[in-house]
Amino acid sequence: MEQGAARERTTERPSPPFGDAAGSPGGSVRVPEQARGAEAARGEHTHGEPAAPRPRTVQRHSVRGQILEALRTALVGGELRPGEVYSAPALAERFGVSATPVREAMQRLAVEGAVEVVPNRGFRVTERTPRELAELAEVRALIEVPVMLRLARTVPAARWAELRPLAEATGAAAARGDRAHYAEADRAFHRAVLSLAGNEQLLAVADDLHRRSQWPLISAPALRHGVLVADAAEHTALLDALIAQDLAVVQTLVREHFAGSEY
Repeated sequence: MEQGAARERTTERPSPPFGDAAGSPGGSVRVPEQARGAEAARGEHTHGEPAAPRPRTVQRHSVRGQILEALRTALVGGELRPGEVYSAPALAERFGVSATPVREAMQRLAVEGAVEVVPNRGFRVTERTPRELAELAEVRALIEVPVMLRLARTVPAARWAELRPLAEATGAAAARGDRAHYAEADRAFHRAVLSLAGNEQLLAVADDLHRRSQWPLISAPALRHGVLVADAAEHTALLDALIAQDLAVVQTLVREHFAGSEY
């Protein structure tokens, strides 16, 4: 911790039902007392204080970021259901934090298209249709296929080999049937591939499209383990094709991967 930095006292609240903000079960989110006091002054309910708070230092934007990731995990995992309305205070109580970071995180999710604002009620989880997911897959293919074909011609085999651990991480998550962690590992793999193009704007657009394609469908069926495992295996096959500079296989694999990515 930097010397002389302003310290904020924090209190440890009960663990949220979705796990901690990093996606690991049994964690807790700590909120600065300074932020909590400001909300109390505005008349917002803080849901009580623990008997023996544990002092820590944390930046408020860090709490918001942790809540955002926890909400994304809950969305991908289906714990926040399409069509349902959730209020910031209710979610805050579940997470054991104040309403402000939850509300800010939900506003970010609204920008990403995962939820929509319902005035005076909260946020409704977006109801994604199969057609919308198909359209997202088409746009992703239009952007990423040409880039990957260009990279296949120019990137040395050794650079592709460095991405194999990321492909293996998707396989491990798929083998566990862990949809939320698979979604994150899948995005990490695609970001690493596209980063070799050296285009930050491309990365931002592609990552946004990728995340939007991961929100659950209306009345989504139960996750099929075999489909997730097959989807993960395509990452390894894609790396093999990129190393071999087999452009026809690269193009086929990427298009098929996007078409089957509605997990």
